[in-house]
Amino acid sequence: MKTEILNALLAADFQRAGELLTAGELVAVPTETVYGLAADAGNPEAVAKIFAAKQRPRNHPLITHIGSIDQLSLWVKEIPDWVSPLADAFWPGPLTLIFERHPSVSDVITGGLPSIGVRMPDHPVLLSLLQQFDIAVAAPSANPYQKLSPTSAAQVLSGLDGKIAAVLDGGNCGVGTESTILRVGEDKAEILRSGPLSAEDLQPYLPVPVITPQSHHQAVSGNKKVHYQPNAKVVICPTPTFAATLAAEPETTGALVYSSSLQGINCRQRLILPCDHQGYRQALYASLHALDGKGVHKLLVEAPPILPSWADIWDRLSRAAAE
Repeated sequence: MKTEILNALLAADFQRAGELLTAGELVAVPTETVYGLAADAGNPEAVAKIFAAKQRPRNHPLITHIGSIDQLSLWVKEIPDWVSPLADAFWPGPLTLIFERHPSVSDVITGGLPSIGVRMPDHPVLLSLLQQFDIAVAAPSANPYQKLSPTSAAQVLSGLDGKIAAVLDGGNCGVGTESTILRVGEDKAEILRSGPLSAEDLQPYLPVPVITPQSHHQAVSGNKKVHYQPNAKVVICPTPTFAATLAAEPETTGALVYSSSLQGINCRQRLILPCDHQGYRQALYASLHALDGKGVHKLLVEAPPILPSWADIWDRLSRAAAE
C-alpha cells in the first residue's frame, strides 16, 4: 500500500482525506494532542483496520472523536447531568470522558467493554473534517502499538508508512501528549490517564472529588505498563547524578535535559527541553523521536519536577522507561 501524504491546507487534499475515511480507509489526522489514526467509527470493518495497522490487541478500547456535542447521544446510552459543565469548559479540548456505551456501538471500538471513551478534539483540521463529512472517528495515536506517539506527519510515516491509506499533514501538535481520561461516578471522579488537564483544572466543574488513583483496572488507552517507547532504552536520571551517568557511555547515549546546570554537558546527542510544564510537554515526544533517530542505544532523560501538575509527564516517561 502506498500511503498518500495530504496537505490539510489544500482543499483537494482535505476533501480526499474525508473521502478516504467515508470509504472505510485509515487516515492519520492531526489533533491538538498527538496525531491520531482515524477510521469511521460507524464502520466496524474500517475500525478493525486500526488494530491490524498498529498491531494493537483487539481488547484494547479506542477513543471516539466527535465534531459536535449533538453527536454524543449517538455513542452513549445516556448523558448525565455532570457532562454539560465539563463539556462547556473543556470541549473542544484534551479531555476524554468515559460513558456507558450506546447499544448500537460496535464491540470493535470498545474492546467488548460496556463503556466508551469520547472526546471532541480541539484542532481546526480534524473538527472541520468531522463536521463537514458528518462522521465520528475512532482514533488512537498514529504509531505502532506501545511505541512513541507522533506529533508530526513525518513521525507518523516513520512508523506506519505503507500500512495506512494517508496522513493528513496539519503541522505539529500544539499540546504534545494524549488527553486526560476521566471517569465520573456517584461519589468520586477518577483520572484514569493523566493528561494536559489536571484534577485541579477539573474539580471546579464537578460536584464530587476528583482523584488520581495510583493504579486501576479499567481498560483505557495508554494504561499499559510498557508504552510510549522509542527504540532506544529510556533511563530517567536525577539531576545530581546525570552528568556522571552520562559519562559512563557518552558515545552511545542521547541526553534530554531542562535544568540550566546541565545545558553545558558534553554530549554530542543532546537536546534541551523548556523548563515550564506546557513547553516541556509540547516538546517531549518530538525530542525523543529526534534523539531516537540518531541511532543512540540509550536515552538518558533528566527527571522532571516531582509535582502534581507534572503527573502526565511522569506517567509517559515511566511507561517509556518500563522493562
